[in-house]
Amino acid sequence: MSTSTSTLPQNNELNEQSRKQLIRLLALILIFAVMNGTMFNVAIPDISETFGLMPSQVSWVMTGYVMVYAIASVMYGKLADMYPIRNLLTIGIALFAAGSLLGFFAPNYTTLLAARVLQAMGGATIPALSFIIPARFFPSEKGKVFGIIASTVAFASGVGPIAGGMIGGVLEWRYLFLFPAVSVLAIPFFRKWIPHEETRGGRLDIFGGLLTASVVASLLSYVTTLNPWFLILFAVSVPLFIWRMKTAEDPFINPAILADASFRTTVLTSFLGTSAMFGLIFVIPIMLRELYDMSTLGIGLMLFPGAMLAGIFGRYGGRLVDEKGSRFVVRLAFILITAGVFFISTFAGALPVVLALAIVVAYLGFPLVQSSTAGLLSSILPAEKNGVGFGLFNLFNFISGAFSSAIFGAVLDWQSVTYTLNPVAAHGDHAIFSNVFFSLGIVALIALFIFSRTFRSQETDPSFTKHEPAQREAAAEAR
Repeated sequence: MSTSTSTLPQNNELNEQSRKQLIRLLALILIFAVMNGTMFNVAIPDISETFGLMPSQVSWVMTGYVMVYAIASVMYGKLADMYPIRNLLTIGIALFAAGSLLGFFAPNYTTLLAARVLQAMGGATIPALSFIIPARFFPSEKGKVFGIIASTVAFASGVGPIAGGMIGGVLEWRYLFLFPAVSVLAIPFFRKWIPHEETRGGRLDIFGGLLTASVVASLLSYVTTLNPWFLILFAVSVPLFIWRMKTAEDPFINPAILADASFRTTVLTSFLGTSAMFGLIFVIPIMLRELYDMSTLGIGLMLFPGAMLAGIFGRYGGRLVDEKGSRFVVRLAFILITAGVFFISTFAGALPVVLALAIVVAYLGFPLVQSSTAGLLSSILPAEKNGVGFGLFNLFNFISGAFSSAIFGAVLDWQSVTYTLNPVAAHGDHAIFSNVFFSLGIVALIALFIFSRTFRSQETDPSFTKHEPAQREAAAEAR
């Protein structure tokens, strides 16, 4: 596979002022999109009470949103290879705002779910295209922009639950819908600052897209509900998806992308790293409530320093990608994540301030994983396929979150565990949490091993430095 980086004709290049304005706007709109996915967590009990719902019913406020969001992210990635980005963002943000207004006025739970689906259909454009825009329009400083995007995601993820608690507590859960509705004001600025693109050739494989959606939806549904019928649907959808991918003239997902070992390793690395971080974000609030009896606000304040520092450090990490290369930053990210979760495993049940410092260390790795793997993908993917490539990148990151929540949520039911796997941690009632974080550290180490082994073998290839940008980058790192 070619690894050329996408470039634009000279007349489509942005001047410095427009670049800065577009980057700021991207970061701002990402805050709306990411917080919309996290701040509703704290409102689930209030929504359940308003409509008289069982926990299994109200959970679809989050589950349905994540499922549609994940599927739409790869859809928009594919469409970005065919249609102008600013048109896709216009449609997506309009749907996002329309869903937000519908949710605010929702008279019943059915309408509320429809609003969340509409939000997800539109909101998915924002992270999906935010990673494509730097690769396409800022090739010379994409690492810096990836760093800003990743740090914004990390910051918004930490601030979301706090903002949701404050808005829902002072006003009402419905007002959470008004916050993302403001994003519609960004449309004219995106249309002004994003360069004009011509519609490119290609046919949209609708049947392949539906099969992709079936695979993703059935897998996420099974992971979140453990309903065996979804597992059967997944088992049926996968071979049909593979058949379509291999036989279609212009398949929804080009098999050549998946055949590239560098692409597969980078996406797998991101999947494992994001799984570790989502596991951290999922388990920490439960641990703080059970071991320290903290309030929702107290939990948010424990996570806030990590989110803030990740936002600051992530910007530096983007520059580090440009200076040292993506592979160096990927390794650094996994060292930080491994160290952070190992410290949490060791000090679970200790003083909260010690735990807060350990959380900060782990959080610092989050934006580095996102920015470095995105930068690496932009060098691996051919220009005409960076849309669907980044779509798959986002898709697997969403799936990793569902896997982490489901797996570690089930593990936490083993409350009788008193023996810790961590050899330097004390045994006791906190052991189940210590073991979970020890396991997250193992996941991060596995990701580091797979990544290092794959790219080290490429770096020792005598022909490695002669052709491709990604290879030249690795050779420079090796020297």
